[in-house]
Amino acid sequence: MTHASAPELSVLHAVRVAGVANDAAVSRRTGIDLDTASELLQDFEAYGWVTRVEFAGTGGWTLTERGREQDSRKLGEELDQTGARTTVERAHKEFETLNGRLVRACTDWQLRSVGGDRLTSNDHSDKQWDGRVLDELTAIGAELTRLIGVLVSVLGRFDGYADRFDAALTRARAGDGQWVTGVGVASCHAVWMELHEDLLSTLGIARGADQEGR
Repeated sequence: MTHASAPELSVLHAVRVAGVANDAAVSRRTGIDLDTASELLQDFEAYGWVTRVEFAGTGGWTLTERGREQDSRKLGEELDQTGARTTVERAHKEFETLNGRLVRACTDWQLRSVGGDRLTSNDHSDKQWDGRVLDELTAIGAELTRLIGVLVSVLGRFDGYADRFDAALTRARAGDGQWVTGVGVASCHAVWMELHEDLLSTLGIARGADQEGR
């Protein structure tokens, strides 16, 4: 049976996964009403767990080192209390395999082989090339839906990743290519990176450590 994370953990962890997020973004991500999310974020600021940052006219909350430590502690407690660790570890191993495919697909979206030069920027004039990339992303999305279903069966806070990935892919197929690897939007790549951070932080794995020895 799935477990619903405490609001305090949901809000704190949403900031960690997003990197930088304002009150509205945290509310949307967690499903917690805006007033409650804002109140918790203000409490976390008082505790020294989050701080406001501004960049290029936009901004939001980001975790401090103390906030990251608090989040990690709460995540570990949640895994132990729910008995979800084994399920999440297995899901992470499956994710690693899919991650290689996702990285290749995103690279192929940005770069295309032209005249033997593999490092040519993809101008997206070759619809067949782009179509193959989008087909691969669709196949990856199907695997992601299954994987998220497994994760949600034990931890409800993993819900939403597959839907957001599919939404980005739908926009890309409609002709808006930024939704594959774009920055500043919930592109396929951005959603994938957030899930990667979520899995690593949940299991207490340092970023990059899951690739060592390969």
